[in-house]
Amino acid sequence: MSIADAADVSGPSEAVGTGVTAVSDAPGGAFPAGFAFGASTAAYQIEGSVDVGGRTPSIWDTFSHTPGKVANGDTGDVAVDHYSRFRDDVRLMADLGLTGYRFSLSWPRVQPGGSGPLNQTGLDFYRALVDELLEHGITPAVTLYHWDLPQELEDAGGWPNRDTAYRFAEYAAGAAEALGDRVSTWITLNEPWCSAYLGYGSGVHAPGRTDDADALKAAHHLNLGHGLAVGAMRSVLPSDAKLAVSLNLHAVRALTDHPDDLDAARRIEAVGNRVFTGPIFKGAYPQDLLADTGHIVDWDALVHDGDLAEISRPIDLLGLNYYNPTLVSAVSNNHPVDRHELHGKGAHSPWPGAEGVAFHQAPGEVTAMDWPVDPSGLYDSLTGLYKEFGVPLIVSENGAAYEDTVDADGVVDDPERIAYVRGHLGAVSDSIAAGADVRGYYLWSLMDNFEWAYGYEKRFGAVRVDYETQARTPKASARWYAEFIRTHRR
Repeated sequence: MSIADAADVSGPSEAVGTGVTAVSDAPGGAFPAGFAFGASTAAYQIEGSVDVGGRTPSIWDTFSHTPGKVANGDTGDVAVDHYSRFRDDVRLMADLGLTGYRFSLSWPRVQPGGSGPLNQTGLDFYRALVDELLEHGITPAVTLYHWDLPQELEDAGGWPNRDTAYRFAEYAAGAAEALGDRVSTWITLNEPWCSAYLGYGSGVHAPGRTDDADALKAAHHLNLGHGLAVGAMRSVLPSDAKLAVSLNLHAVRALTDHPDDLDAARRIEAVGNRVFTGPIFKGAYPQDLLADTGHIVDWDALVHDGDLAEISRPIDLLGLNYYNPTLVSAVSNNHPVDRHELHGKGAHSPWPGAEGVAFHQAPGEVTAMDWPVDPSGLYDSLTGLYKEFGVPLIVSENGAAYEDTVDADGVVDDPERIAYVRGHLGAVSDSIAAGADVRGYYLWSLMDNFEWAYGYEKRFGAVRVDYETQARTPKASARWYAEFIRTHRR
């Protein structure tokens, strides 16, 4: 079938619009029994020990060691030394009362070079980590890919190369077979939007390439890798295992209700959201996306027969990573442009096919990332996704960076982060009360860590890490979250 003949899934999702939904500032009691109150991390951001136990370089090792790519020349070589300190870190999680922990496997630690036999030393590390979690009553949720592509696979073409999807499925099946007796929740990909568009479009993430066609090819092959992995993992995992993907779906809002601004929101929602949800849940790429991007890539050549059937294999959970809504307009309406995300305006755009769209800073409070604080986008996304797709949901990431201040006693009082988490837990509670099947909330992040291109400048952790001594100190927000879990756990 020609990709152009695919079913029309062009309509904007529930997340598109100009309205703002009011949500509770104080979360109610609408958290079901067994709801996972957890935290998230990623391998390259916390593990360190990048040349230990047979691990080989990933694209982030290469990228972070390239001058000018990461703030202050920071790298993940040491990170927060979780590889050596994981037992202490699990005890810290237990002290906070976490019931779930979402972490990622390092692909080059599990499968050096991205092909061939798995590395038993790497697997033993993750077996020990999972055993420690289970011993402390914490349920693990494993992400297979959180951006650390083995460098050898990038040298062979990376995600724009179709073969990478097949290599990923082989790695996923091997990891699932090795750890499936201990782990029941598996997430294939984390934020493929970032992997495709920041890695191959804007170049601000590893591997740092800037080519719109490669970005779209990467998006399709990430989708294909997800689907192939789901099929391969089903064949080796127990029947009750849960398979998922984590998407950073954008809560897109138009600046005004002018038709040009609404169309700008549609374009961003298509290339940001429906490029993933269309094939995963409906077995088709949206017609409007194909029209918007057909001048960049030949979709008929890119999408092979059988790809959409692979990509749309059923999954058990959808992970949503949410931080803030996205406010856009058409450039033609002469609105002021607040972000340099336009084609031809300096930096390369992470939005292929969205020429003529302007991005705007929403009014109100912002975090240290300059991201607006708006829990209503989380509520709109959760309720809209459940209404549209009917799949159970988890909030697989949500959190905020702030300029933490350490007092003379080493205490970090972070009321802004407490308010942020309280407000977003309120949005989760409200969405459950509105009928959405939400089964977990994973705070980003458990502790301060290597924050990608920002290096160690931005701190998202509920636990402070002194990068000189590696000492861990729970912030006030960690203590608040622990108390919240204690009073809301069922």
